[in-house]
Amino acid sequence: METVSTNKAFGGVQGVYTHASAETGTPMTFSVFVPEHEADAKLPVLWYLSGLTCTHANVTEKGEFRRACAEHGVIFVAPDTSPRGDDVPDDEGYDFGKGAGFYVDATEAPWSANFRMRSYIETELPAVIAEHFPADMARQGITGHSMGGHGALTIALRDPSRFRSVSAFAPIVSPLNCPWGEKALTGYIGADKAAWREYDACALIEDGARLPDLLVDQGTADGFLEGQLKTHLLEEACAKAGQPATIRMQEGYDHSYYFISSFMADHVGWHAERLKA
Repeated sequence: METVSTNKAFGGVQGVYTHASAETGTPMTFSVFVPEHEADAKLPVLWYLSGLTCTHANVTEKGEFRRACAEHGVIFVAPDTSPRGDDVPDDEGYDFGKGAGFYVDATEAPWSANFRMRSYIETELPAVIAEHFPADMARQGITGHSMGGHGALTIALRDPSRFRSVSAFAPIVSPLNCPWGEKALTGYIGADKAAWREYDACALIEDGARLPDLLVDQGTADGFLEGQLKTHLLEEACAKAGQPATIRMQEGYDHSYYFISSFMADHVGWHAERLKA
């Protein structure tokens, strides 16, 4: 692991780091905020997965999470959304290829060689965090925005024992039922929709996956709400399955970081309660 930059913030350290990923076959960049803490302390970890077109930098610069993380003593980890580099395949659309890894392990060529974001987030990067930071890996939470909300929900539903807390901002709740998901999963996974179910939060809940609790915030003025995000499908799936969930429709908020930053402190506090219980 190499350090790209560090800055003091709210008594802690905001760092940006890079390492050579075996899963993606590329260098990967990520950011970590570590609050001020006692020398031998181990702190709970909150993962944040970003959305389409984003890198680690979007939430790091605009997410406004550091004050709350410093207050609650929570490490904040923000990975990139895809492999990058001149040799990595790409697509002309903003919603596929670089910046649009969808947190899947691709099985279709040419994507399968590098686009292994599921394994990167589930296995490789946690090992890096555990080795280099004062992280208590027995106390992990996960959240994310849009495509990253999809990632947070599906990763947690597939492995609920890893996470004590799960939330999302404006998540893509059912890639099986929206254009973004259909394009990404067809390209990365292939045309067999049965193989998509492990990457669809609503399908995972329908198939029996459960979480102790779930928090979702969604803006009512989000231009992607009706066509892509379809929050009502998650509400229906949770109600039918008896999955506890707090799904809050926030009046007048859009899809941007103005929305995310408005509720970030709420989410950090919500996670901290569960991570410290």
